[in-house]
Amino acid sequence: MKSTLSIMEIYFTGVIIAISTFLIIGLFHPLVIKAEYYLGTRCWWAFLIAGLVSIGCAFFVADVFWSAIIGVVGASLLWSIGELFHQKKRVEKGWFPMNPKRRHEYNIKNEEKDENKLDSGRKNNE
Repeated sequence: MKSTLSIMEIYFTGVIIAISTFLIIGLFHPLVIKAEYYLGTRCWWAFLIAGLVSIGCAFFVADVFWSAIIGVVGASLLWSIGELFHQKKRVEKGWFPMNPKRRHEYNIKNEEKDENKLDSGRKNNE
């Protein structure tokens, strides 16, 4: 006799893709910070090429899980281009450390203000 109650099947693919997406985005955050610190914004084209190649490869992968993961990596690489330039602005604001070897690449306005404050303080003391 066949039971009318069927065992519910649970599919984890969506949840695993969501967790993987979260981890991939989390990995790209420090990658962008390190890339800007050591290479500056001149490496944006590497993110572009890698992102386009990844997205292109995702079209040819039959397995939904791996296609989605490769697509998320590609999209994260492309998103990182904008974040790379935003990271430079965050460094200029003093929110992140600046690479002293590339100091000439930044537009720093705080140093000029600090120098003016020091000069006006010296004039008041005289």
